[in-house]
Amino acid sequence: MMNKMIYFPKILFVLFCFYISNFSFAQDASRAQDQLSAQQLRALQANQSNQSGQENQSPDIDNFLQRPSQQLSPAQIRSGNTDTLPFGHNLFSNGIESSRESGINPSYLVAPGDKISVQLWGTVTFSSVLTVDTQGNIFVPNVGPIAVGNVPASQLNSKVSGEIRKTYTKNVNIYINLLTATPVGVFVTGGVVQPGQYAGLASDSILHFLKRAGGIDSLRGSYRKISILRENLEVKSFDLYDFLRFGRLDSFSFQDSDVLLVSEQGDIVTVEGAAKNPFIFEFLENENNGEQILRYALPFVETSHVGVTGIRKGKPVSVYLSMDDFKSFEMGNGDKLLFNDDIRPQVLSVSVSGSYLGPSFYAIKPEVRLHDLLAQIEVDLDQAAIQSIYIKRRSVVERQTELLDESIRRLERSIYTAPASSEGEARIRLQEAELIAQFIERAKDVEPIGKVVVSRKDEVANIRLEDGDEIVIPYQTDLIQVSGEVLIPQAVVFDEGMLLSDYISSVGGFTERADDKQVAIIHANGLVSFLDVNTSSYWFNNSSEVALQPGDQILALPKVDNKILQAVKDITQIIFQIAVAANVAVD
Repeated sequence: MMNKMIYFPKILFVLFCFYISNFSFAQDASRAQDQLSAQQLRALQANQSNQSGQENQSPDIDNFLQRPSQQLSPAQIRSGNTDTLPFGHNLFSNGIESSRESGINPSYLVAPGDKISVQLWGTVTFSSVLTVDTQGNIFVPNVGPIAVGNVPASQLNSKVSGEIRKTYTKNVNIYINLLTATPVGVFVTGGVVQPGQYAGLASDSILHFLKRAGGIDSLRGSYRKISILRENLEVKSFDLYDFLRFGRLDSFSFQDSDVLLVSEQGDIVTVEGAAKNPFIFEFLENENNGEQILRYALPFVETSHVGVTGIRKGKPVSVYLSMDDFKSFEMGNGDKLLFNDDIRPQVLSVSVSGSYLGPSFYAIKPEVRLHDLLAQIEVDLDQAAIQSIYIKRRSVVERQTELLDESIRRLERSIYTAPASSEGEARIRLQEAELIAQFIERAKDVEPIGKVVVSRKDEVANIRLEDGDEIVIPYQTDLIQVSGEVLIPQAVVFDEGMLLSDYISSVGGFTERADDKQVAIIHANGLVSFLDVNTSSYWFNNSSEVALQPGDQILALPKVDNKILQAVKDITQIIFQIAVAANVAVD
């Protein structure tokens, strides 16, 4: 009893030491993380100060902070869907450069400080660069002041030339050019990532100033209600959907202290499913019917129905509408729209390959079975092995792929979670994991072919056909294909008197990596079985059904060394799956 009482405090002491060490480690990790964050912040601040003296350039801190595409919209928060993003979310992440050469659009209004080149030749010679003064005039000798303030750039030449010709009426040639525009400061505010005042040219587009401000905030900002305010009055409005859909963007001449206001995000709907634009869309008051959203979402041709879920009067609503009914459906804020292809095909498309004489594609009704279609396919009985017909089916490919992927994932879990009791065993496990990882990479590249065995004992099953089925009619052949882990893979003429070992010997025998105890036999009708080489006995199928026939393939599989690898069972299963699903051997 006394020994137990002494032993119990010892356990408490050990647990206490373990807790203290973990707590200290957590504090050290936290301090290291804080130091790292502080270093990153100082680096960003230093980078920002280095960039502050450069005009028309966004500092790196802007690029760091501007992450509109990673922000979540209200619909994403409500629905828990973080994959769907607002329509136009990547507009400011690429393509709109905040650093560019100066440019002046025709609608630019001349302002004080602009530089204008004036050249006269002929009876009078004059060449100079004149600056627009604070009163909006330039002064031309012998002509006097000419008012050019608020004159559009496209009309500047005619304006100045007309005033000069009042003085010099004959034999004078005039050339006028607006060289540079005075920078303006525009306030960008509302639903943007970085509100503030940004310098630019009066002729710059709103996209330039929005990019300087980090772009529109996907959580709060509107892509459809953007206003230019001048002295607290709206002088221009923009809808970026017009630019995103049609490339239309009106030009505008900014003035100093203009305000670019991005309004709060309006009512939205989330589009998912069979549509070309699966995004979050903002709709205006007069665009709350389905027909308007179809213009933006652009559903696929095969889309037939729309599922709508949302809230009406505080209660959840869910409806399933045809495309025609959806056009007149009135949407609500936060609705989720699922576009769906829900029309069952009335005609199935089936192809034919191999030895046949007629067309290669057939359009049939869903109730047509295999025998009905085979009766329409013309073949040459001397060339076609009709007793070995099989089908390649998409749904079987998908299922075989799922089973193979599941086996590969199970193998990955086993190799990466295998315990090691010593350092030496850990090194062995590491080497083993590298070998198996290489095998897994090759196994992932295997593409199943989706064979459906329909013929057996010269009888063909009258099965239902599916859309996309490929009916394979093999050619008559006198050859046996020998491949896989053999020295010289090639075709051998079929001989009823030859044993399996004879066929293996005729191609040079097994390689050193081969499993020389059993091979896979892939029959012409798609059936796969395995044969024990030493005893010449079949397994996996009845031996009377799997005797070697012309057109068969002998596939030598690789050997898994159970002395080296622990995951022998899983690897062997994957090798067999690949042999059945793809008719190949993966070493």
